Amino acid sequence: MARNPTAANPSDAELIALARQAQQRAYAPYSNFRVGAALLAKDGRAFVGCNVENAALGATNCAERTALYAAVCGGAREFAKLVVVTDDPDPVMPCGVCRQVLFEFSPQLEVIGVGMTGETKRATLRALLPEGFRLKKSPKNEPTGKR
Repeated sequence: MARNPTAANPSDAELIALARQAQQRAYAPYSNFRVGAALLAKDGRAFVGCNVENAALGATNCAERTALYAAVCGGAREFAKLVVVTDDPDPVMPCGVCRQVLFEFSPQLEVIGVGMTGETKRATLRALLPEGFRLKKSPKNEPTGKR
């Protein structure tokens, strides 16, 4: 789901509000740990995601990756900021899998974790994953818009 914020550069407060709205739609019947995320593309569009759990735990998807996959489906490939919200009192940062998946697109991404009390924690993705895995991309693997 994408939303074009009214401001060219939405405030952190607007991104937090979007992430909180997404969090309300989380499907977390096993952990009861509901997470929402708002991912700001460099073109100004914001994409949201929530965690979706599954009885086969490996099939569970985190909010951060849900937002990223929506953004990629929407044509975005470069990102400026990610906000992650939970009901935990302390800010929570993305898990290792999410860090690696986000690193593929934006190693310098600004990440903001927001706890239920409003406390925030900020870091760059590169600081959270200092030696993220990268492969060289070949020109033939770049999207062409054709199938």
